[in-house]
Parts: sequence; structure tokens; C-alpha cells
Amino acid sequence: MGVELRQEEEFAVLMLNRPEALNALSFSLIGELARVLDALAQSGARALLVAGAGSKAFCAGADVAELRGRSLTEQKRDVELGQATFAKLERLPMPSVAIINGFALGGGLELALACTFRLATPSAKLGLPEIKLGLIPGYGGTQRLPRVVGEARALQMILTGKPIDAQTALGWGLVNGIVEGDALAQGKAFAREFTGFSLPAARFAREAVTRALDTSLHDGLKIEADLSTLAFRMRDAEEGMAAFLEKRKPRFEDR
Repeated sequence: MGVELRQEEEFAVLMLNRPEALNALSFSLIGELARVLDALAQSGARALLVAGAGSKAFCAGADVAELRGRSLTEQKRDVELGQATFAKLERLPMPSVAIINGFALGGGLELALACTFRLATPSAKLGLPEIKLGLIPGYGGTQRLPRVVGEARALQMILTGKPIDAQTALGWGLVNGIVEGDALAQGKAFAREFTGFSLPAARFAREAVTRALDTSLHDGLKIEADLSTLAFRMRDAEEGMAAFLEKRKPRFEDR
């Protein structure tokens, strides 16, 4: 299998398992990833950790050998499949953390950008090198990257095709931290900062922030008011407020 999913404690761990190909995204792997994400949406995991097998790469991008000799219809269909698959990742009920070890290039960086958070090892290299093939990113890179690092830096990465290192990515806000040693364990430690809270409340917060990037402040405040009111109606909100007043730890039930 090119995609492995396992449960570890409260976490789901999704592993891209093509280390011999630097975990490249073949079209069959993207289809497999879509099916795994559908199953994951129904799981009880409180966070998803996304990693790549081996020590060299998180994901080196598209399987370039598959791109030759394709019709425009085939290419458009599969680009839309990749976009839809990464949108499933972005819309999961639980937050996700990409653990970037080694290369995250092209579709690999686009996969990481669809996650809620990104952590990188010191050796990580992140880039969108499609311009070197006479192409442009097709799985969301031109849309998600500028939302994270700004227009100028996104254009610099896309038009030069040059990767950036982990320290630069941290300074640009592309990753949330640099992890050393056992990267998966460090990812779990990072995720435990939010896994103890109400999942529906976290989902409302993620939706409000994401939609803020696509609307005016006036409309965004309306969205926030609606989602804040929905959160207020949950049992978790009542439990959280009661626990605060009673000076105890809340027992959230995700409802």
C-alpha cells in the first residue's frame, strides 16, 4: 500500500509509504489517499499526523514519469482529483499536522499546505519546482501558499522553483516549528496542545479563520458571530464554563 493509516493513542497517523520513490504522488496513490481520508473522517481520532516513510522525503511531489503523453482531458480530470483529495484533508473534523522530514516538493508541499499545521525537521527542503518542468502547481499551491506566506514570497518560490530550508520556512511562517530527534513523537507533543479541547469548537474556529481569508471583514464578523453562537449552544460550552467556575478540568464530549 502506498498509504498507511494507523491509530496511536488519540492520534491517527497517515504514512505515505513509497520511500523508494521519495513518497511521490502517483495518480493511484492520490486515489488511495482520497479513500483513506473518507474513512478517517468517520474515525474517533482527535488529530491527524501526516508523515512520509524513510529519512529522505516527506513527499517529493508528482510522479513525473506519469505526466508524459497525457491528453488535456486526462490532465484536467486528475488535477481536479488531486485538488478534491487535498480539500478532504483540509476539511477533516480533526486538525492535522504535517511532519516534514526531508523533501516536500511540488505536490508534497501542496499536501502539507492542506494540513492545519506543519512541522519540519532541520534537513527539510520545501519548494514548488514545477516551473522547471514548464508547468505550474496544480494541487492548490498557487492558492494556499500565498495565504500562508504572502504574495511576494509565494511568487518567489513559484517563479524561481528554488526550495527553502527549514529555518527560512519557519521565519516565513510556512512551518510552525522545527523538530529534532523522533519527529513523530514531537508531532504528538505539538498536537497534544489542542487535542484535549472540544473537537466541534475547534472545527468552528478553523472554519471561521479559513473563511476570513475569502471574505471582507464585515462579512467575516457575521460568520464569526454565527459560528460563535453555534459553539455556545453545545454541551461542551456549558461544561467548559461550569468547569471554569468550579475550578476543575473540563470533560468535553464533542457535542
